[in-house]
Amino acid sequence: MQVWHMNGAGNDFMVMDARGGSYDFEAMAKKLCKLTGADGFMAVDTSEKADFRLHFYNADGTRGEMCGNGARCICRFAHDIGLTGDTMLVQTDAGLVPGWRLGEGRYKVRLNNPGVLDLNRKGDIAYVELGDPGVPHAVAQYQGDLWSDAEELKSQMEGLRHDPVFPKGANVNFYQVLGDGEVRVLTFERGVEDFTLACGTGCGSVAVTLWMKGLLPEGKLIAHNRGGRLTVTVEGHDGKVESLLLEGPTEVTKIYEV
Repeated sequence: MQVWHMNGAGNDFMVMDARGGSYDFEAMAKKLCKLTGADGFMAVDTSEKADFRLHFYNADGTRGEMCGNGARCICRFAHDIGLTGDTMLVQTDAGLVPGWRLGEGRYKVRLNNPGVLDLNRKGDIAYVELGDPGVPHAVAQYQGDLWSDAEELKSQMEGLRHDPVFPKGANVNFYQVLGDGEVRVLTFERGVEDFTLACGTGCGSVAVTLWMKGLLPEGKLIAHNRGGRLTVTVEGHDGKVESLLLEGPTEVTKIYEV
């Protein structure tokens, strides 16, 4: 059986084609992620609603609703194994996700629109769930040098990840404004229980938060992650998000026979 090690802007995953088989995904996620230290595990399965179904698990074996960079990587995987063409529709636990191949290694997906959006869940910390049930994110601005201060911020972000005001736990995203429509992002992810090099739904949640505050007038955010740059486009009106697009690089690091 082949398992691909892939990453989207440094956010890395173990990926397999599970169509026609019966697998213990929780156990496989724990085992395969330890092989490379990957952030998550994904499996392609058959779907009656879309081109294929995405099963997503965090490195600790917990199931996730969806993953933005994971969705972009699974779109490339599906394209590369001949399952789809340059456009595709993915069934996830958070809803249907359209995807597009933009060029060699570059993919875009439409993230799920916010199912929950509270700009002041804990003081000035926003809470965003993308999808229904949604991927939970806490979002806060940081005034200092975000990446240089990362280790000092770790315990604070880990505490927020478990804060009871976030009922499902939360991926915690701090952002540093670099200019109009441009930020640095640092994410502490549940299920990984550490920083990841990028988080697609996290960047989407930052973009939604800025847009709702009127701080993203052009609707486009350049999000610099420690693993690479992602672009998020927010479309909507009257305070309602109607489309949330995530674009960035994908890479196949290695293919394993297991």
